[in-house]
Amino acid sequence: MNWLILLLCCLFIQSAPAVENRDVSLEAGQLLLTDRHSGWGKSKCVSCHILSRIHQDAPHIRTIVRKKGYKTCTGCHGSNGTDQPRRCLICHNTQDLPFVPQQTGIHQHDFNIDIDQPLEDRHCLVCHQKPDMDGNWEIATDLTDIPDANGLKEPYRHESEFCLRCHNRFHQQPGFPVRSRSLQDPLTMIADTWRHMDEHGIPSGSGKRIYAGLRPPYRYGVTLACTDCHAMHGTDNPKHIIDNSSKGAFALEIRDDGIGVEVYGGDYSQLCVLCHEMKQPLEDALLDTGNGLSGVHRVGDDCRLCHTHGKPGMTGL
Repeated sequence: MNWLILLLCCLFIQSAPAVENRDVSLEAGQLLLTDRHSGWGKSKCVSCHILSRIHQDAPHIRTIVRKKGYKTCTGCHGSNGTDQPRRCLICHNTQDLPFVPQQTGIHQHDFNIDIDQPLEDRHCLVCHQKPDMDGNWEIATDLTDIPDANGLKEPYRHESEFCLRCHNRFHQQPGFPVRSRSLQDPLTMIADTWRHMDEHGIPSGSGKRIYAGLRPPYRYGVTLACTDCHAMHGTDNPKHIIDNSSKGAFALEIRDDGIGVEVYGGDYSQLCVLCHEMKQPLEDALLDTGNGLSGVHRVGDDCRLCHTHGKPGMTGL
């Protein structure tokens, strides 16, 4: 009789509606568990999920999960109504997923302007609360919904709008103050200059200036993302400037060539030359900036004397 009861229990479990399989999946784009999860409130995933059987439809992550076990679950699926911490870096690190994202470099977006500290799981979750981990970058899904100036969580029209909901003067987010170091500090002024003055933002250049010229497929009249130039997850350059083309310059045809970028004082020529290449060579246009590329003027000089975010006389940047 005991074996019959056991058999019936097994059949019941197999036939019961699996809420987590229906509502929480890569296909549905919803990985965070809710109180509809049949195991809501349980801290031990092993109670219901056999490690060798999960993620059969997600082979790119299955190997890591089987290697590191159930402690990886909360990173993608949330805390399941428990006090278990969400762990992101257990998988997203320089050993297991070295390019998702690249985390090399001493400067990370650690929410501290005074000191450099290693990224922690809590830092990741500020910006990436509910990513669907499908390998496709979608700002509506992979970025946290942050209130705008009206206190509404309106959809982002552009990736940079996500950054500007913190980096502004008048509607910063509670618990994440952005301290201005000067009257025109881009950390807080960029929300205004990006919309009205900075030609990497909404205003966009015309390509009619004497030093004009861009590497394809970059073109004038396009609004760029902050992350084309600024690396959030790791760089050796100050001000989060990317230290390698593969960390930004997302439209650049040669970005995966791993072109180095070093900022010396105020000389940003190795960054600018990733996208800018003069059509009519003038001044230092044929001079190698130091990373194998040429095409900009005043190589070796302090670019900031003319080009800073929000400077009206020089195309706003």
